[in-house]
Order: sequence, then C-alpha cells, then structure tokens
Amino acid sequence: MFPALNLPDLDALDPAALKAMILAQQDHFKAQHERYTATLSSRASEIERLVLLVEKLQRMLFGAKSEKVLRQIEQLEFQLEDLQAASAIEEARAVPPAERPASAKPFRRPLPEHLPREVHTHLPGHEACPDCGGRLRELGEDVAEMLEYVRACFKVIRHVRPKLSCDACDRIVQAPAPSRPIDRGLAGPGLLAHVLVSKYADHQPLYRQSEIYAREGVDLDRSTLAGWVGATSELLAPLVEAVRDHVLSASKLHADDTPVPVLAPGNGRTKTGRLWTYVRDDRPSGDTTAPAVWFAYSPDRKGENPRQHLKLYHGALQADAYAGFQHLYESGTIVEVACWAHTRRKFHEIHIAHPSPTTTEAIERIAAFYAIEAEIRGSTAKVRKTVRQARAKPLLDSMHTWLEAALAMLSRKSDTAAAIRYALSRWPALTRYVDDGALEIDNNAAERALRVVALGRKNFLFAGSNAGGDRAAAIYSLLGSAKLNGLDPEIYLHHVLERIAEHPINRIYQLLPWNLSLPHKYDHS
Repeated sequence: MFPALNLPDLDALDPAALKAMILAQQDHFKAQHERYTATLSSRASEIERLVLLVEKLQRMLFGAKSEKVLRQIEQLEFQLEDLQAASAIEEARAVPPAERPASAKPFRRPLPEHLPREVHTHLPGHEACPDCGGRLRELGEDVAEMLEYVRACFKVIRHVRPKLSCDACDRIVQAPAPSRPIDRGLAGPGLLAHVLVSKYADHQPLYRQSEIYAREGVDLDRSTLAGWVGATSELLAPLVEAVRDHVLSASKLHADDTPVPVLAPGNGRTKTGRLWTYVRDDRPSGDTTAPAVWFAYSPDRKGENPRQHLKLYHGALQADAYAGFQHLYESGTIVEVACWAHTRRKFHEIHIAHPSPTTTEAIERIAAFYAIEAEIRGSTAKVRKTVRQARAKPLLDSMHTWLEAALAMLSRKSDTAAAIRYALSRWPALTRYVDDGALEIDNNAAERALRVVALGRKNFLFAGSNAGGDRAAAIYSLLGSAKLNGLDPEIYLHHVLERIAEHPINRIYQLLPWNLSLPHKYDHS
C-alpha cells in the first residue's frame, strides 16, 4: 500500500500554496508509480528469462548430465516462484484495487466443466428498495467462479452381512463376503490406487505418505504401505503381461533406458539398475491402434536385457546408438531406425558452449526436417511417405554432402567432428524414416515415457532388492498406458482394482485402458 502522508492544515493554506502542494503530491505519486512500474518490468523480464531457461533445460533433461540438469531446474523453479510471488505483491502495491481498471484483470482460462459446482446465492438483504421502498424485481445476475479445494479424506466402508435363519429347517442364509483387492486386506481399491499413484506418478515415497496420512489421524506405517504395494503389483501382473503382449505385437517400437538407484543388499549402499521402456504409438501416422508402453527392469545395462525383452519381436526399432541394441539388428528381423533428436542434441550441446557456423548450419538443417514433420503429423503413412520423398529426401541428400565437406575441414579431435562422424556413421538408420511413413523422425516417444522415472528418481530408492525394480516397471507400465489413452491413472487403477480379483483371467484384456470408458480423462497434451 502507499505510505501515509503528513498533511498540513489545509484550511490555513492559500489557493496558490494548496495548488503547489497538490502538484508536489502528484509528482510524488508519479515518481513512485514509475519506480514500481520499472521494478515490475524488470521482474517480468527476469521471469521471462527464467521460463525460457527452464524450458531449455527441460529439453536437455535426458542428456548425459540429466541429474545435474534436474537440480538446475529445481533451483530455477524455486527462484521463478519467488519472483512471481513478489511480482504479484508489487503489482498490488503499484495500483490500489479501487483504482485498478477493468482491463488490468489478468486473463484466466475457464475452470474445467467436469468439476462439480456448488452455488452460493448472495441476496442483497433488502425486501424493498432501500431508497424509495418500491418492490424489487429480478433484473439479471452477476456470476463469478472461484476454484476451491476440498481436502481428500479417509472413510470407513462397513460391510454388514445379516444372517437369516429358516423357521422350517433352521438353515442359515447369508450373502457372500464381497471380494477385496488384497485378501483379508484393510485397504480398499481407491486407497490402493492412491498409494500407487502417489509413489510412482507423484514421486511421494512411502515414508512421506505415512507422515501425510498420520496428519489425518490414520496410522499407516511404511511397512504396511509397502506390503500393499507388493500385493497389488502381484494382483496386477496379468494385466501388465497383456500390456506387454499388445506393445510387442506392433510393427514399430520406440525403445530407451534410464538408470535407477537400487539399494544393494547387505552393505546399505546403492547400485545402478536400469528401467527399459518400449512404446507403441502409431497415432502420428494416422493409425487408430491404441498406444501403450511397457517397462522392464534389469539390474545392469548388458545387451542381454533388450535381447530377452525383444526375443519375439519383429519390426522396426527406433532407439539411440546404445551398443547393446546393435546385436538385435544382425538377424534382420529387427530393423534399426535412428533418432534425429539425439543427433541434433550433439550439435546443440557444442553450440551452447562454443557456437560456430558449422553447428549453426547443422541445427538449422535439422530444423527444416522437423518443420516438414510438423505439417504431416497425423496424416496417413502413405501421405507421409509421399511428402518425405518429395521434400525431406533432397534436404537429407544435401546435408550428407555438406557434412562430408565440413568434416574434411575440421580437426579430427574436435567435438564438432565427433558429432558429424556420429551422424554419418548412422546415416542409413537416420534416413530410413523417409522410406516408411509409419516411422518417426526421432525417438521422443520413448523419452517422454521415461520422464516420470527421471522426475521421481531423486525421491526414492528401490527397497532391498531388484524385486522393487520389477514392481516399479509393472506399475509404470499401467500408469503410462493409461495416460497415453487419455485416462486419469488413479481413476483407472481404482476401476481395475475393484474388479480384477474376480475378473476371468482369459478376459483380462477387457481391463486394458483402451477397452474402458471412464468418466474423467487425463489431458496428456
């Protein structure tokens, strides 16, 4: 708010002195307003700079230094929150609410239609006109909405089964006990779904969840929650197998892996396991087959792991240059499709540190490929192939010639030369997408699937053994597939856990995300 003013006795001032005082006060307020405006402008520029920096770091998230980038993003997010909060305070001080013009109201997106509405009607408190006493009639109404949060709460569902006896034969009749997700377990399907989503999607370790529940007066220790996670993952295993079968029946897969810390038994230290992801998503080529993602865990990064995962797979594999994938292509049943995003990243990382005409041109040439892809995304495979042959192929041929010429002029030890050699050595796999409209220009579908793992990695360790990694892979498979199909993961798991204990195993496909119609959707855009 504006500071209080010490005013003289206005009655004792002559008109000229009063006018001079008013002008002086106007100058004071003008100067103060200009200072506030300058502060807000400076802060707005800093906010814009931080937003752009955060976006850039997020694009780098899956590089070799992803953990370091994650920490930078966290620090910048905190700084950004502080600046935005301070900016709101300064804006409120600069223009008092009573003087704020209607146009100064910030643009707000409409509140979601699916949320329940609670209507509070505020009557003026007068049955007649306060001026003349006349009868009041309805003229219209002003409606304003406010988003409120109702704290989630526990409830106890008591199942009562009356016993009835027959007067004639003394037979006792009673309804069968309703099934539970975990036999004789305390937790209902909604609570189990919430625990799983909190741990694997919202990155809340079980000990933190235990503390949160304790604040609501419910004592659920970590060992109890861990038992529920284990029993639930076992219950969901047939559904995860169905997801895997669906994913591996595709003719094109996106594959990638990421490290995860695992608590080594005995010594209390951590070792590094791997989570592998395999994504089926043909929507960019106009295919209506349901997308899905399957995760698998391994205690190491040996090439034997993807060999086992894909031993029955035949088709195109879109992946990075990891050596463990290379033996998969030797038999010819799996065709390599390389990733232009990885290729661009190598030039971009050099460009950030030491920009040069070569890195600039490489990035611009790759951007031209992506511009074509943006135009044809969602078109049929036939249309995409036709456009790529006509427009992308000449650009690729020209880039190949340019890369060879640029390499001849660079020191063999330079980073830029290494980036060029990476591209040239993988050229057939990098350009294969032009000849098949069902293929993609990059492997971003797999990187997006791994994002949830990268964000949660700093919050938890898999407890005790590799079994925790297997459980994580199973739940990530279901959560990720639900998101890909537009479902809220928690609502999806709740629905499944209500039914799966008694659902026929030979009809488990009925519980796959794309075979269900649930009331609330998840916006994955």
